[in-house]
Amino acid sequence: MKPAPHLPEEDSVRPHVFDGIQEYDKRLPNWWLYTLYATIIFWVGYWGYYEWFGVGLSSEQEVVASMAKIETERLASVALDDASLWKMSQNPTFVESGKTTYLANCAACHLPSLRGKSESVAAIGPDLTDTTWTHGGKPTEVFDLITKGVLAKGMPAWGPLLGPKKIGELTAFILSKHKETDPILRDGAPTQ
Repeated sequence: MKPAPHLPEEDSVRPHVFDGIQEYDKRLPNWWLYTLYATIIFWVGYWGYYEWFGVGLSSEQEVVASMAKIETERLASVALDDASLWKMSQNPTFVESGKTTYLANCAACHLPSLRGKSESVAAIGPDLTDTTWTHGGKPTEVFDLITKGVLAKGMPAWGPLLGPKKIGELTAFILSKHKETDPILRDGAPTQ
């Protein structure tokens, strides 16, 4: 005698009825449960990253960072005048780029501290941190001086090598060591 074929059990129906609809009492599929558990674990990690440990940027910090990036791009595209060069000197992106250019090209003569002859007798270039400028200390004058150089004093023209973008960043780095309200002295005499 053959055993009776295995018939699937009929799913049980829940006892409640709503609008004439009855539900089967079935277990959720495993893939659905694993997705739910993974979502819960992700939420705990996300909440911990941003709220408990404070590692991630808050919305306010993201906005500030985005605005700084927009300001950097805007300043990079404007014509270089005194006002824009002063703004560039307050922007950390330009100052860091200018510092890199300065250390690679200018530190040999003006020293990494920008103190030049005032710090060391062996230095060739003048001090870039004081308010006395031999060739003018306005931002556009500094920009032009770096671009054209002063061959009589041993400073090469950096314009062809660096280009206006890098020279603008370099000027911003030098100006970051000054304040816009600092008096500019040219060989000991104030200038406008």
